[in-house]
Amino acid sequence: MKYGFIKVAAASPALRVADCPYNAAQTVAAMRQAEAAGVHLLVLPELGLCGYTCGDLLLQPTLQQGALTALQTVLEASRALSLTTVVGLPLNAGGKLYNCAAVVMGGQLLGVVPKTNLPNYGEFYEGRWFTPAPAAVGVIPLLGQQVPFGADLLFCCREVPDYRLAVEICEDLWVAAPPSTRHAVAGATVLVNCSASDETIGKAEYRRSLVVGQSARLMAGYLYADAGCGESTTDMVFAGHNLIAENGKLLAQTGLFTNDMAVTELDVCRLAAERRRTNTWPAADTAGYTVIPFSLPVTQTPLTRFIDPHPFVPADSTERSERCEAILAMQAEGLRRRLAHIGCRTAVLGISGGLDSTLALLVTVRAMDLLGRPRTDTVAVTMPGFGTTDRTRGNAEILCERLGVTLRTVPIAESVRQHFRDIGHNEAVTDTTYENAQARERTQVLMDIANQQNGIVVGTGDLSELALGWATYNGDHMSMYGVNGSIPKTLVRYLVRHAADTCGDEALAAVLSDILDTPVSPELLPSADGSIGQKTEDLVGPYELHDFFLYHFIRYGCPPQKILYLAELAFAGRYDRAEILRWLRTFFRRFFQQQFKRSCLPDGPKVGSVTLSPRGDWRMPSDACATLWLQQLDALQ
Repeated sequence: MKYGFIKVAAASPALRVADCPYNAAQTVAAMRQAEAAGVHLLVLPELGLCGYTCGDLLLQPTLQQGALTALQTVLEASRALSLTTVVGLPLNAGGKLYNCAAVVMGGQLLGVVPKTNLPNYGEFYEGRWFTPAPAAVGVIPLLGQQVPFGADLLFCCREVPDYRLAVEICEDLWVAAPPSTRHAVAGATVLVNCSASDETIGKAEYRRSLVVGQSARLMAGYLYADAGCGESTTDMVFAGHNLIAENGKLLAQTGLFTNDMAVTELDVCRLAAERRRTNTWPAADTAGYTVIPFSLPVTQTPLTRFIDPHPFVPADSTERSERCEAILAMQAEGLRRRLAHIGCRTAVLGISGGLDSTLALLVTVRAMDLLGRPRTDTVAVTMPGFGTTDRTRGNAEILCERLGVTLRTVPIAESVRQHFRDIGHNEAVTDTTYENAQARERTQVLMDIANQQNGIVVGTGDLSELALGWATYNGDHMSMYGVNGSIPKTLVRYLVRHAADTCGDEALAAVLSDILDTPVSPELLPSADGSIGQKTEDLVGPYELHDFFLYHFIRYGCPPQKILYLAELAFAGRYDRAEILRWLRTFFRRFFQQQFKRSCLPDGPKVGSVTLSPRGDWRMPSDACATLWLQQLDALQ
């Protein structure tokens, strides 16, 4: 439960119709199995203590008492377990029969939730036996306890305040206004459904889309436990299709007709953060709800869910290809619109033979194609300086030739030397002045050529560089339109790889592949042998780590401790704890120090949910202190 991770499970124990003692034993076995797996919350199917398909037997007092006795067995077994279990049974309350889900923990009945929406169509005639949930929550005597009874119950964990549980039953999800919507607005972050959904062709896909969609709509975790083996097959079959989703993502599911247990973890702190940052999400309104507190021991939850080391990049190749094409289209459309609005004759950009400028050039060419203009209206300028290598310069030239753009070469060494003389800088001192003078000279050249050619300068800097402030102020930091400003470095690589794979030009694909293999470098420092002597990741750290840090810090507001925990899991075997801590400290130090560069960024298209534009996506004072975040890191060391 530490860091907000709640281990959850949905299961379909094998049962026998109307054999309540047997079903109780199977339920207890599932509870013990879940406990052994470290589960905090177990959800079981609708009417699981007697069987959903009992038909008119449900009206028999003998069956109702049998289900109560089974619940007592479950209750007794729960005394020795630390998990919360949601189990289904028919319940006679106030002279009416209800289809209920009982929430059991530590020998206590925390509450009983009756079903609100009773189906009376197809194979389902629940209105024949059951009464819908009453409008208001009450209290009923049950198994020697006074138990809250009603649809609007909210179970809240004392130790993890973001863990708030609510229950609905089967058909409740399938109606136009599911109770879970009301529960989420009341503050529930974890929603569970005890269900008995029969299996027909195509229904599994629809069921899955309902669960995933509801979790996305409500920014919640959603557990769906389905009836399975042992239910009567007189008119239907049940497949035990258990599903667990979180905020629009399916985390776990069981195969049909397997009676397996779906187990994963929900991140309730992430869900709460997502609601806080969405200003259309209402403040929790618990009016009419009975809030039931409960306690769980706070322990480290071993994670089985996948922690993606590259959260900006889809792991599936097909999805990644589609995403890359969509991003390139968005970048090109943004630039196309800007060029058309201004009425520019050309688009000017610096081309270095590195990844960022390559992506910007590919986008600019697309924009010209969209405008129906010749690619020669793209003016690519290579500006060799003190650290430029033959490899990167040669790649830049081949790239421009294959794309059919106008290439200009403007050496900057002598201009920079003159500048050094003007300001009294010793060229032998290869410090920040030495490096930044070259970057600013290149920007001046680009700006002046843009004036000369009636064009605008297209920026090449990416999101990762902006996060770290790895840009020269008023140098490569500046442009008239930054097409890469919301593209992290890890994604830049895949966009260029996508272009290489789909361009249909062997020579172009070859040069793009070599650019991908070239170390990331600003090439501002010379080397004795003419090779790339300045590697960015040796100085600021691996970009894959920084992109991971950035994603979890900006997207979900994770504190340093949680980011470290997730990074250790995501990069196990690649970076040890000390190295991750080292670069995490670098990330936070630079992120806070370098905000002033982000406060005056040029326009550029937003393509993802994590961007740092000062005009709406990230508003932060340039003199904010990193003290609190660095103190947390100091404590971790």
